[in-house]
Amino acid sequence: MASDQTRSAILAAAERLYADRGFGDVTLRDIVAEANVNLAAVNYHFGSKDELIAELFVTRSIQTNRERLNELKAAEEKGGGRATIDEILRALVGPTLRGCLGPDREGSTAARFMIRASIESVPPIRRIKNREIDHLRKFAAAMRRALPGRDEAELYWGLHFALSMAHHTIREKERLAKLSEGKCDLNDVAGIVDRVVGVAAMALTAEPVEKRQPARLVARDAR
Repeated sequence: MASDQTRSAILAAAERLYADRGFGDVTLRDIVAEANVNLAAVNYHFGSKDELIAELFVTRSIQTNRERLNELKAAEEKGGGRATIDEILRALVGPTLRGCLGPDREGSTAARFMIRASIESVPPIRRIKNREIDHLRKFAAAMRRALPGRDEAELYWGLHFALSMAHHTIREKERLAKLSEGKCDLNDVAGIVDRVVGVAAMALTAEPVEKRQPARLVARDAR
């Protein structure tokens, strides 16, 4: 098997196994058996299990982040250099939700791998998430242009909460379906994107938390 083919076979086998069984239960020997290669090939191309996981996660993340930035760029170009906060948030969470939810996507190996990566906290993925934040800075800058009077810390909180809602929805979709007895349609991906964007935009455009009076003070003043 040619070197490039060997590398591709290892990546494909690893992604399938991690998607099916998780990161902790899959060994390098499982991967070489699935890929029909020898252990030396894995060591040659990747060096370690952590590096192999990192390679897979980076490859999938690059695709998602490229889609995010393309949508952000299109929204800003349409708005003459400034997108609305709804459009920015839609570009931020839309690709992630569309990539992992819905009957046409959630069964795919790529989607199941990324869902595993969201559920299971493993060191190589944590390191990448903490390091690769340049694309998120571009979203923060777009949010500053959309809401120029907003405190920067509030914008970062808003960005963080929007991402958190998207990832939590992906991780906990089965529980939500059971809790709602099917009333929440997890196959309506466009509707899910609308809900996440709507809640996040509402939070960002509401009165800042520090300016609100605590409920006990409001009640005391009313007496």
